[in-house]
Amino acid sequence: MMKNYLLTPGPTPVPSEALLAMAQPMIHHRTPQFSAIFNEAKENLKWLFRTEEDVIMLAASGTGAMESAITNCFSKGDEVIVINGGKFGERWGQISEKFGLKVIWINVEWGEAVDVEIVKSCLEENPNVKGLLVQASETSTTVSHPIKELAELTKDRNTLFIVDGITAVGVMEVPMDEWGIDILITGSQKALMLPPGLAFIGLSKKAWEMAEDSNLPHYYFDLKKERKNLAKDTTAYTPAVTLIIGLNEVLKQMREEGHENIVKRHDRLARAAKAGVQALGLKLLAPNSPSNCATGFFLPEEVDGKVFVKTLRDEFGVAMAGGQDHLTGKIVRLAHIGYFSNYDIVIGLSAIEMGLRKFGVNVEFGKGVAAAQEILIEEYM
Repeated sequence: MMKNYLLTPGPTPVPSEALLAMAQPMIHHRTPQFSAIFNEAKENLKWLFRTEEDVIMLAASGTGAMESAITNCFSKGDEVIVINGGKFGERWGQISEKFGLKVIWINVEWGEAVDVEIVKSCLEENPNVKGLLVQASETSTTVSHPIKELAELTKDRNTLFIVDGITAVGVMEVPMDEWGIDILITGSQKALMLPPGLAFIGLSKKAWEMAEDSNLPHYYFDLKKERKNLAKDTTAYTPAVTLIIGLNEVLKQMREEGHENIVKRHDRLARAAKAGVQALGLKLLAPNSPSNCATGFFLPEEVDGKVFVKTLRDEFGVAMAGGQDHLTGKIVRLAHIGYFSNYDIVIGLSAIEMGLRKFGVNVEFGKGVAAAQEILIEEYM
């Protein structure tokens, strides 16, 4: 028998309380019973996003929310700046181009955060830009971009600041209203500790005003229609009933833990994971601006990363993520997002140590784990 551990940056583990809530008999979505659950989740999402504005729930992956941001707020030919420092920055640009927007790319080396001054210059050189699109946490490179500083650049412009917070919301500080984020999105399978299938999007007043002039086509992802239905505690189309029931449960748990403690927990786990892999002599993928959602690190050149990740998953029972595009076979990403505690990091680092030994790398057992424990003990002191 092998016990399995899910240490990937999405999907992530689901708490037993949410699993049990979602195992209850199905209820119909056009009933007072479901509307009561929906209303509670709706209000708690505003708490999570730290906004007074509506947060819309979509039966989709996070990419659905990304597409809805584009199709509801822009018109064909509009210019947008896309910060492309990984697979999901690239996705912002691909969606924009698909719908006829003119994309001005700011390409950033994978593993590095964008330079705010470069973005500032780009905005000044392109005064007609309608949107600035970025990831708060670029999952593919485990990088955190300077969201607060970027938000300052668009506050006094007719430019929407649009943030993919799919692996940032519920992990790090991204207060929507306080910082001036115009559109913030996330998905269910990350810090929200649920199975995939729900996407969430919040729009500022500025974004809703721009949505009035949008001429791009949308039917299912019609945010104005969803907003009208949200006011009646329902959705325009059939919602993911079971997932919303689970959402209501995890949001209660998150509120009980509190914003400050959630951020502190993820910070502690991230610091421990980074200390652990560095103690093993492994190079971090994002040493200068690391995300607290996952730790990316390079394997020794003689180790095939694809085989390494497969071995950890299939033989050791510990699932982590590998690299994408030119990082395929070179890196591993150890997650610490959502339903993670200290001992998940211990398990992950222990598996890495044993995996390296299996692949012929001379590592000292316990060295990475010990370095992490020096940080993890903070919770109990």
